[in-house]
Amino acid sequence: MYNVLVCDDDKEIVKAIEIYLSKEGYNILKAYNGNEALKILKNNKIHLIILDIMMPEKDGIETLNEIRKTASIPVIMLSAKSEDEDKINGLNLGADDYVTKPFNPLELIARVNSGIRRYTKLGNIKDEENQNIYSTGDLIIDDNLKKVSVDGNEVKLTPTEYNILKFLTQNKGIVYSIEQIYKNVWEDEAYAAENIIAVHIRHIREKIEINPKEPKYLKVIWGIGYKIEKI
Repeated sequence: MYNVLVCDDDKEIVKAIEIYLSKEGYNILKAYNGNEALKILKNNKIHLIILDIMMPEKDGIETLNEIRKTASIPVIMLSAKSEDEDKINGLNLGADDYVTKPFNPLELIARVNSGIRRYTKLGNIKDEENQNIYSTGDLIIDDNLKKVSVDGNEVKLTPTEYNILKFLTQNKGIVYSIEQIYKNVWEDEAYAAENIIAVHIRHIREKIEINPKEPKYLKVIWGIGYKIEKI
């Protein structure tokens, strides 16, 4: 059973999420501010976190910043429609996705299922089935060890960044739209995917490119999408 940590100062929202996700077979741990969430994370094995942005004591952005210092667990941010800037800040700090309140329960469940799938796939190393290496130029992805290196130096990516880079590198030279990237990586329909993909792409570039403003590997094709250059 997978453990999902739900953190929101609105107890009714936490209860509703618990009802939705418990029916899907998830075990729910509850917190009502960032400090409580960090304590639970420290003492329990958590597979995914649903984290509200606006909370007392320690808000979602501060909490996410603390989480990302030690853990790459998938994080879905909860936000109001008026908190667009905070959504981007969350993605910049390493959030994997966000859901806008009031949310559709089916959409939230789909995003949680997708996040869990990506995270568990990244952690499951199979012997012969997964001994795949994808490369272009000096960019190498060892999918057996789940490692990325550029010019011989290992690059640390979040699970979402890794899966985006792996997907594009597996299909190097092919241009994919934002919707296609989202559907292939998240294994779900694209909801408000433009900002999510754009932020993750920027983070990947900052980690794999010598000069992110003049990328060698991860190219944008304006008005169409992104590709990994075949070198």
